[in-house]
Amino acid sequence: MLHLGRETGSRTTATTPAPADRPVDLVTVPARQGLEAVDILRRGGDQEAVGPVLHDGTCDTLGFLVPPGTADGWDVPGSACTRTDGRGLRIPAEPPVSGSGWLLPPAEDAPVTDPAVLRAALDQAARLIEAADSCR
Repeated sequence: MLHLGRETGSRTTATTPAPADRPVDLVTVPARQGLEAVDILRRGGDQEAVGPVLHDGTCDTLGFLVPPGTADGWDVPGSACTRTDGRGLRIPAEPPVSGSGWLLPPAEDAPVTDPAVLRAALDQAARLIEAADSCR
C-alpha cells in the first residue's frame, strides 16, 4: 500500500509537505482493481474523469489523488483513503512516496479525481473482476 505520514488509529495522516499549491487526499486500492477503474474512467466521455494516479514500486497498489476531506466519508471496502488533517498533501511534480511513480502524472491545471466518480468506477471494476474470476 502507498503510505504517507504516520498511522493514527485506522487512518493515515499525511505529513509530507510537497511543492505544489493544491491540497489532496489519496485513495489507495489494489493494483488490479485500480487499473480496471482507470480504464473505466478513461473510456468515459469526460477525458478529465481521472486525475493523477500513483503506483507503488512493486505495483501492488494504485493511489488516486482526490479532493481534501474525502477521507472523512470514504468507506469503500478494499481501499483506504489517506487524509491530510487539514494540512494538505500537495500535488508534487515528483511522486511523494519513495519508490513510487506516476501511472498518470499530474498536469498543471488537471483536476483530481472526483470521489463519487471514483467510487462508481471502483464498484464497477470490482464487479468485472468478480465476473472474470468466476469464469475460471
